[in-house]
Amino acid sequence: MIRPILSALALLVVGAPSETAQSHAMTFFITSAGPGNGAALGGLAGADAHCAALAKAAGSAITTWRAYLSAKAADGKPAVNARDRIGTGPWYNHAGVQVANDLSDLHGDSLRVNKQTALTEKGGTVNGRGDTPNMHDILTGSALDGTLMPGDGDTTCGNWTSSAADGSAQVGHFDRVGGGQNPTSWNSAHPSRGCGQQNLQATGGNGFFYCFGLQ
Repeated sequence: MIRPILSALALLVVGAPSETAQSHAMTFFITSAGPGNGAALGGLAGADAHCAALAKAAGSAITTWRAYLSAKAADGKPAVNARDRIGTGPWYNHAGVQVANDLSDLHGDSLRVNKQTALTEKGGTVNGRGDTPNMHDILTGSALDGTLMPGDGDTTCGNWTSSAADGSAQVGHFDRVGGGQNPTSWNSAHPSRGCGQQNLQATGGNGFFYCFGLQ
């Protein structure tokens, strides 16, 4: 009788077997590296391919990935909203931690994207404000609700094809701190000062963007 009682006590202390965070496949990450040419990502298709390549190299079994990027209407194609590209959720980081349950959650006050949860595809953390160098600016081209940033100006660095110094992209702060019109926004903090790699680095970025896996 002693052994069964001890086993039961052990379960109470340790916890009965249950679904853990690790059981969730990664469906959200920040790119650990950009293509290396500033905001010239090869358009939306090139950005998606970059997400997929990074995820595959990290061992992900999910094959369809979408970059969280908006794009302006051009060449007979309609405008694209980042929120319309990424599925309906829920989304989990490399550690299996849920960062958002659905699109409303992702763009609402209960969002759980921050420096601790916004991991790369390898499970690493990204330098934020206060680190050297700061890399917390994440390319999105989007407004707070995940739609294309309004206005006639360039907010997508030529629909993610330009690395020119005179362009601009709307960026978010994954660590939820900093400056700009919306300093705590993960997806729409302020515009960048140029589209080249050095331009992005000079203002707290490195050409990184968010990737979401579609299951």
